[in-house]
Amino acid sequence: MSDNRQSLSDLGAIAAGEQAVAAQAQTDSDTRADAYLAGQLDEPVNTAPLRAQELDKFGRAYATGRRKDAVARVWLKPGTGKITINGRDQEVYFARPTLRLVINQVFGITEREGQYDVIATVKGGGLSGQAGAVKHGISQALTKYEPILRTPVKRAGFLTRDSRTVERKKYGKAKARRSFQFSKR
Repeated sequence: MSDNRQSLSDLGAIAAGEQAVAAQAQTDSDTRADAYLAGQLDEPVNTAPLRAQELDKFGRAYATGRRKDAVARVWLKPGTGKITINGRDQEVYFARPTLRLVINQVFGITEREGQYDVIATVKGGGLSGQAGAVKHGISQALTKYEPILRTPVKRAGFLTRDSRTVERKKYGKAKARRSFQFSKR
């Protein structure tokens, strides 16, 4: 059996070697990033650590989306692009084209139209809030299924919950700020 005892000087040499390797890797990534910014490289350099793919036992990505008082539970899986909300097709549930446009924005940004099936259940709020909640849930689920898409989705602002809600009614007022009609006589 060999003797593997090391002194403090040996450990110092090992630590210095590891620091040199880490410094070399950092300078390599910095020069690649500088080359991309200078226009010498075609593809961007992703310096952020890649997250792990999060799937359930059925191969789906799950996420929760919220907007106003609406909460959407969203499951995303590879498919033909069919979107089902509360057991109904998106054209039936969201009859207005603007609401369907809101839902499909995420797939347009990531160039993934018609590649994923979406099953969502939505509760609370009105149709506009529910469409925003489904969009938020699809964004979260898509980044869990394909972590590489997190950067473009986040840049578009789809991962951030829209925290704007209805202002509460104040006493002595008709609504939040609206006063009662003034009567001179």
